[in-house]
Amino acid sequence: MIQSVSNVESLCFRPACLKEELLCKFSEPVRDCCHKVTIVGAGMVGVACANAILFQKITPHLAMVDAFPKKLEGEGMDYSHGSVFIGDPRIDYDTDFCISSNSRVIIIAAGVRQIKGETRLDLVQRNSEILKNIIPILVGYSPNAVFLIVSNPVDILSWVTWKVSGLPVSQVIGSGTHLDSGRFRYLIADRLGIAPSSVHGYIIGEHGDSQVPLWSGVNVAGVQFRDILPNIGLETDEERWYEISKEVVRLGPTVRCLKGYSNTAVGLSVADIVDAILKNTQRVIPVSTLIQGHHEVCHETFLSLPCTIGENGVTNIVRMRVTEFEKKLFQASANTVFNVQKDVKT
Repeated sequence: MIQSVSNVESLCFRPACLKEELLCKFSEPVRDCCHKVTIVGAGMVGVACANAILFQKITPHLAMVDAFPKKLEGEGMDYSHGSVFIGDPRIDYDTDFCISSNSRVIIIAAGVRQIKGETRLDLVQRNSEILKNIIPILVGYSPNAVFLIVSNPVDILSWVTWKVSGLPVSQVIGSGTHLDSGRFRYLIADRLGIAPSSVHGYIIGEHGDSQVPLWSGVNVAGVQFRDILPNIGLETDEERWYEISKEVVRLGPTVRCLKGYSNTAVGLSVADIVDAILKNTQRVIPVSTLIQGHHEVCHETFLSLPCTIGENGVTNIVRMRVTEFEKKLFQASANTVFNVQKDVKT
């Protein structure tokens, strides 16, 4: 059969596709990176977490989910436009939770802020309702993910996440007092005139007013402060080091008062936890986890203790050698959190 001239011309002069001419396809690309991280909530804290994770090149695949499509699209586009400068990560964003599928870590930074006249319990209940709606969906898409809770009150919301997720307790972590411990170390270092990373010390308990500074373990190069100043951190301390731990409690509200919100240091502390998970480092980090049975606490409560962190979340809780005074403060912190938590419906 003889083809018409027009048909022959259309076959011979079909415009070339640049992509097909440039690239010879050999296999299908992997859809989800094995180190994929999803951030739920594109507010100030979620964006700070994304900044810290992307700028430090902790993951090559970040996904963001938010209920506000225009804000989300703007943030996603902004990151994508700068991707050439941060190692070409893949950046996905959508209002649909399916974008989170096959995540290795899911960061929960969604929730509402406390409004004037609202009690702490009111805030807890409102944010608990949000988590109860979204956590089962996220687990369905990423059943093996480690869930890292950042939304406040972080200790109670970590407990809520564990209860509604059905996940092993090791896979649910609250960002807890990692930031508080960082502030603690910075203030001590600033007074001494040395680098904050050279000061070793922890704050445990609630990420809030009842947090407990462990002055008994603070040291520089293995030199225990308590060996030099036996009453350090107590009200009888003539050098008034105890003022530092009180200042740590005030720093969050102070930053929020000055700039309207607190996010940069939060994001950096969260990125540090994510790095430990993805790299399976087993680093010791103070995070919020189930502390029932530790330091004679009987409540099924999440509070911060130093834990080793790996790819499955919490692998060990360090058995801290604390003073009797510190133990009582930790127990009081557990009671403070539990007295609010017990009225939360899951």
